[in-house]
Amino acid sequence: MLNKNTISSMVEKLQKRLFVRNIEGVPEDVKEGHFAVIAVDEYEERRFVVPVSYLKWDLFVKLLERAAEEYGFEHEGAVVIPCRPSELERILAQQEAQEKIVSCKPSCSFTKHY
Repeated sequence: MLNKNTISSMVEKLQKRLFVRNIEGVPEDVKEGHFAVIAVDEYEERRFVVPVSYLKWDLFVKLLERAAEEYGFEHEGAVVIPCRPSELERILAQQEAQEKIVSCKPSCSFTKHY
C-alpha cells in the first residue's frame, strides 16, 4: 500500500499533466477537467475519459496506486490502469450511482407551526 506522500505525489503529477495542455497532444474527447485512462488486462484494453473529480473516490485512487506500482506515471498520454475494462466500467457506474444518491438526498427543515 502506498503512503500518503506517495499518493499526494502521484495526484500532483497527474494534475500537472492535466493542466499543461498541449493543443496538438490532447484528443478532442478529453474536455477540460477530465483525463484519459486505459483499463488493461491480458485480453482487452479500453480507454475511458473521466472527470478529475474521480480523484476523490477511494476506490479510484486505489486503482491509480496499482497503476503507479505497475507502470509509474512517467509516460505521456493516458494513465494505464491494470484492471479489466468491464471491472472499471462497473466501478465507475457504481460510484456514479452512489454519488447521485448522495447529491440527491433532500435536505429537510422542519418549522414549528403554532
